[in-house]
Amino acid sequence: MSNSSSITHFLLLPFPGTRQLQLLHFCLFLALYLAALLGNGLIITTIAWDHHLHTPMYYFLFNLALLDLGCISTTVPRSMTSSLRDMRDISYAGCVAQVFSFLFFLGAEFYLLTIMSYDRYVAICRPLHYETLLGSRVCLHMAAAAWACGALTALLHTANTFSLPLCQGNALHQFFCEIPQILKLSCSTSYLRELWLLVVTAFLSCVCFVFIVVSYVQIFRAVLRIPSQQGRHKAFATCLPHLAVVSLFIITAFFAYLKPSSFSSPFQNLVVSVLYSVVPPAVNPLIYSLRNQELKAALSQLITGCFQKQ
Repeated sequence: MSNSSSITHFLLLPFPGTRQLQLLHFCLFLALYLAALLGNGLIITTIAWDHHLHTPMYYFLFNLALLDLGCISTTVPRSMTSSLRDMRDISYAGCVAQVFSFLFFLGAEFYLLTIMSYDRYVAICRPLHYETLLGSRVCLHMAAAAWACGALTALLHTANTFSLPLCQGNALHQFFCEIPQILKLSCSTSYLRELWLLVVTAFLSCVCFVFIVVSYVQIFRAVLRIPSQQGRHKAFATCLPHLAVVSLFIITAFFAYLKPSSFSSPFQNLVVSVLYSVVPPAVNPLIYSLRNQELKAALSQLITGCFQKQ
């Protein structure tokens, strides 16, 4: 038995024992990571390059791409290295840093998705007031608030989690340092503090989710009143991808952090964590760009311009 003061490292979840399956895991995560790097990198570059895309919607999309890159870079490269070198160890300080960074990017992304739903609501339901309600200064403050709230949430959870005495060993049944797995190592009822903090965070997340749902109810009501079929198609094309991202993100994250331990298994934990921490950053660029004609046109011009310069 040991306590948190004597723990110098944690043991992450080992992937399948055969070398072939470890390499398969490495290749799968590498493909997802490269897809996230390429997709989000192209979105960031295109929006920064094309001044026609310097609008609130693309400004928030720019921030979302940055958060996606940060989120997936916190967990996936470390996991790929572990598979390639067949190692499980992560230092105590490294685990603390990973928990904080992951929660920071994850929290900021959720708050940003909430802001993006408000942006779509104003654009579709109150278009005449769009420039007034979402000026450049307002957008800057809203994005900064999302990043700041993410940092505050991560700081509170990280400080509270690693202040708990840990005496149930140092093995985590996850491929990265995750708070629910660390709480299982606690030997004190003090872990209830972190559980209550998770509940409070979940409540605030539910408030944000209700705000998103109400926004989209108003959006869909307004869209259905548009007489032009082309106009309705364009409105749905910009809103449905955002709703799909939010739904996948919230459902899997809630399940990972709030599910009863009796419903937990190593394989289930792995699948759920991949769904909320790895898949969204990799598929977000596809979801947001495939149906967005302006972004596709700007990206085509950027690529064409790069080839012409060569």
